[in-house]
Amino acid sequence: MKFAAIDIGSNAVRLLLTRVYENGNRPFFKKEALIRMPLRLGDDAFVRRRISEAKAEMLVSTLLGFKHLIDAYQPLAYLACATSAMREVENGAEIVQKIYARSGIRLHIIDGAEEAEMIYANHFEERLEKDKSYLYVDVGGGSTELTFFSGGRSAASASFNIGTVRILENLVPEERWREMKKWIKKSVVNRQKVYGIGSGGNINKLFELARQKEGKPLSYKKLREIFQMVVAYSYEERIKILDLKPDRADVIVPALRIYLSVMKWGGISKIYVPQIGLADGIIHVLYERYKRGEG
Repeated sequence: MKFAAIDIGSNAVRLLLTRVYENGNRPFFKKEALIRMPLRLGDDAFVRRRISEAKAEMLVSTLLGFKHLIDAYQPLAYLACATSAMREVENGAEIVQKIYARSGIRLHIIDGAEEAEMIYANHFEERLEKDKSYLYVDVGGGSTELTFFSGGRSAASASFNIGTVRILENLVPEERWREMKKWIKKSVVNRQKVYGIGSGGNINKLFELARQKEGKPLSYKKLREIFQMVVAYSYEERIKILDLKPDRADVIVPALRIYLSVMKWGGISKIYVPQIGLADGIIHVLYERYKRGEG
């Protein structure tokens, strides 16, 4: 069976096509294609609180193209979700209507809690050791979602308007950092040893740069070393030497700042990178709805 997910983030728009194989009670999710368009809606959303006509047209055209691919793929179901950038703009509803009129795609603008729930739908907690504690960290262009797991269960979660694009635009006041630090100290510190779990395009790329073996965690020390290496290069050098995409070469620095801050405040020495994100969570939600007979 096949499903498709559209994730409209603050930095990029993604289409994920996934096939699900069932083997007993444990389904296997196989990603068949991932298409990514670097629209960076956050540049408009966080500075002007509106998506410009030009960028809105780019978004509509992108989704129209995605719809053709979805029609060709013929999934059992698909779902399109937009996060931080779209939920903050004044003309969000207008753009949603335009998208539907042009492509037939019903776009759902989800809040931070819904975004965290979608990511949680990946059920990565099933792979966690029940006697250990974990802090899940998803860093996006507009926000950072945190979920603390203890005893194999979600014990606390929060969303903070601290994202890579916001930081580049100097739109994250120190008060926001203090709020996140306070939450981490309250939820995580003084627990048994806590491990990190990271998701998002930036941590996936950092995992590549570290040349770490699949399934092995990244250490705080290693991330610090990568941070020092990355900031030593210019923007152009990150593209040419580190082989980063142009829209990744700038946001990777604030992403590192976020991950390192979270790990430091939480006393986390190692972070696992299962290479999952919102789009993967949407696929899991669609599969579970299908299994419940909800279409």
